[in-house]
Amino acid sequence: MGSFSAAHWLVVLIVVFILLGKNRLSETMTDLGKGIRSFREGLTGEDVKPEPTSIATLPMDPRSADEQT
Repeated sequence: MGSFSAAHWLVVLIVVFILLGKNRLSETMTDLGKGIRSFREGLTGEDVKPEPTSIATLPMDPRSADEQT
């Protein structure tokens, strides 16, 4: 009776999602990410920036290379 099961946490997450909505939840997660990044910068004293990921830098699927030849 003292601990929460996975079903309890699922209900809590659904209620939070309904109350905050999609856009507000997205903004909250963005702000949380910025806060964590700022905290890391404060600890290390350096700028911590995520590496940009583009399609050109992603590894190519070997099956698609065989199909092109």
